[in-house]
Amino acid sequence: MNAPTTPVTILYFAWIRERVGRSEESLVLPAAIATVADLIDHLAERGGGYASAFVTRRTIRCAVNQEFADQSAAIAPGDEIAFFPPVTGG
Repeated sequence: MNAPTTPVTILYFAWIRERVGRSEESLVLPAAIATVADLIDHLAERGGGYASAFVTRRTIRCAVNQEFADQSAAIAPGDEIAFFPPVTGG
């Protein structure tokens, strides 16, 4: 089976963006990355700001294709995955 060649788009917001050092990027992911949690592991393994941004994973919120999702959500080539801190309002 051929490896995926269509990238995912990853968006970073607030302090996650500050730690990673960019607001978005496109990546072609290894076929073994099937969930948001897998993607977080992959990004954290890059070290530096990525490791810092994803050190406390329980505080990270995400969306897949502009729909709120949990870290067990499936992802596929071509998807847009957004990471952001918890949002509070009042």
